Order: sequence, then C-alpha cells, then structure tokens
Amino acid sequence: MSYGLVLPGIGGSGEAHWQTLWEAEDAGLTRFAPADWDRPDLAEWTGALERALAGFSRPPLLIAHSLACLLVAHAAESIAGRVRGAFLVAVPDPDGPAFPGEAASFRDLPAQALPFPALIIASSDDPYGTREHARRRAQDWGAGLVEIGARGHINGASGVGDWREGRRLFDAFAAGVRG
Repeated sequence: MSYGLVLPGIGGSGEAHWQTLWEAEDAGLTRFAPADWDRPDLAEWTGALERALAGFSRPPLLIAHSLACLLVAHAAESIAGRVRGAFLVAVPDPDGPAFPGEAASFRDLPAQALPFPALIIASSDDPYGTREHARRRAQDWGAGLVEIGARGHINGASGVGDWREGRRLFDAFAAGVRG
C-alpha cells in the first residue's frame, strides 16, 4: 500500500537521484507524473498532483524536491486534508539568480502557514536557495527546518547517493506525523 507521494522537481529526478533510489527500494512510494518535467507549468503540475492524490485510499506524505516544494506551497490550500504532511528538500528561491525562467509560473509564493505538518531540509551551499531563504520559508510556512551542511542542491549531482541521512530524517518526520 502506498503511503508516500514522490514529487520531483524539474527534470524528474534521474536515475542517480535519491528520490528515484528510494522509490526503487520502497514499494510504498509512488511518483506523480506531470505532462512535462522540463517545461513545468504550475496549473498542469497542480492537476497532476490532484490526480495522483486521487489514487490514494489514505492521505499520503509528500516527498518533494526543489521546484516541487513550491508546487506544494501553491497547492496547499486545495490539498489540505488529503495529505498527512510534506517533507520539503532543497526549497529553491523563485526570486534568486539561478531560478529557471521556464518555471516562472511557480513564482509569487504564498507566505501563509501550510495546513499540514512540514519539514524543510536545507543545504548551506545550495545554488538555488540560500540558508536565509530556507529559514524564511520555514517561518512563513510554519515548517520545521533541518540544515544539513554543505550538500549542494541535495540531488544526484550532489553525490549524496541514496541519501541515508535524508531517509532517517524522513522516517523520523513520518513517525511524528499522525494519520
């Protein structure tokens, strides 16, 4: 039975990405499927999230990376009550210099607290979002925050592999969320 919905960012988290590796080892994780991983559109990705959630018999935990963290923030009000919580890794800054232009529809982030438990995991040297940005989002969204040191964008290119540290953080978060 699925209990977790994996939400990759732009590019869909390739073979070396921890999200893909977690899915390969855990049948309880499923991935949402937007129409286009490389040219993301907020409305389309929100629809893909809605369709994915409809496939769960019980509210899942969301496991979001990068751009998908912004998707969760934008969709939060409409998915409230249908998710148990959100594990948000490497939240990008939509106003930062490295934010991809093709994701412009994800800008203008809501600043209100998320209506479900959330935990942000941040790297001190993420090229897409500073520690200050992660701290501001945690405060705005009423989320917990764990800063894990210099791990880049916490993706396949960061060399974290199957990211056992992240899995322990996720498991602890999941254990603390009711549902």
